[in-house]
Amino acid sequence: MPLRKKISVTALIEEKGASVYWINDDETVHVAVAEMNRHRIGSLIVKRDSKVVGIFTERDVLTRVVTSGRDPKVTMVREVMTADFKWITSDSVVEDVMQLMTDERVRHLPVLEGDQAVGMISIGDITRWLLKVNQMEADNLRRYVSDEYPG
Repeated sequence: MPLRKKISVTALIEEKGASVYWINDDETVHVAVAEMNRHRIGSLIVKRDSKVVGIFTERDVLTRVVTSGRDPKVTMVREVMTADFKWITSDSVVEDVMQLMTDERVRHLPVLEGDQAVGMISIGDITRWLLKVNQMEADNLRRYVSDEYPG
């Protein structure tokens, strides 16, 4: 396999946009799920007093709300969020992020700089990036083989 330049998640954030969706920890699960559905996303950063204190994901809804029979309209996000969450920085390398997602079995990783969220990387973002890189490599190889390669 050819050696690739190590790419930081900054490139993915620049491509997809740096929108970060979040919810206060004192909101209800019902409100959080409505927000996730509205934005068509699978997770939210959880904040308390402007500080990131956790992540709330689809998995949290299934394992800590639905399975436990909790009422989403009265259950607070802080009661069911993942407080001990994995996160990355903007200079994290995409390949390392893929490995972390695989090892930890997570699909969403907040991108933090200090105590501020500057992005969210999902497994879908990684997949789209891989498809784009592989397509570019295939196109370059086709051009090289057919003598159309500029280099």
